[in-house]
Amino acid sequence: MKKTLYSLMLSDDVVREIDNLAHRMGTSRSNLVNMILAERVQLRTPEQQISDVFDGIEQLLAGSRELIPLITPNTPSMALRSSLEYKYRPTVRYEVELSNGFIPGEPIGTLTASFRTQSQALLELIGRFFRCLQRIENRLLPIDVSYSLDQGRFVRTLAYPTLVGGGAHSRVAMSPAEISEAITDYVRLIDRLLKACVGGADSAYVMDEYAEDLEKRKLLI
Repeated sequence: MKKTLYSLMLSDDVVREIDNLAHRMGTSRSNLVNMILAERVQLRTPEQQISDVFDGIEQLLAGSRELIPLITPNTPSMALRSSLEYKYRPTVRYEVELSNGFIPGEPIGTLTASFRTQSQALLELIGRFFRCLQRIENRLLPIDVSYSLDQGRFVRTLAYPTLVGGGAHSRVAMSPAEISEAITDYVRLIDRLLKACVGGADSAYVMDEYAEDLEKRKLLI
């Protein structure tokens, strides 16, 4: 959603209360005024759409023992924490960062997986897993995504959710709830396959499990 600078004549008392409320909400004066006006005309701002997506992810993971959502209000990112069945139970942090505005056909954000471990053997194993994942997705996915892999950190773009139906793949406008579902399902899949790999599964297993999941998926991201 494009933003433009406008000049408005406002009461000092109103601005003072707006500033106080913005401070309590952890946002800016301009953003709060934009939110109030958008609500008045029944329009969801990009920031509110992102918040809706994160709220949806949190609801979908309610009660989950595998992925724990961590949300910081009024930010374009949220984290999901997991842990590996490995010595000292190292943690995995999946960070979802969303773009300001969702446009069909364009990436909606990024998924970053980072790891808190000093084990070089584990980092090498994790690196092999994500390189394997990249090869699998390059082969199987009909969407364009990009990757980067550094020691202990994997980043993947999140494509605008692609609807799968009747053998055809098409991009249509998605609701925040649908985007929440697509992101949650994908992170769950990656977390499950990573844990299987750490537990001893080989690349053939990862390939078979990914392909089986792909056949059941409604949305690609």
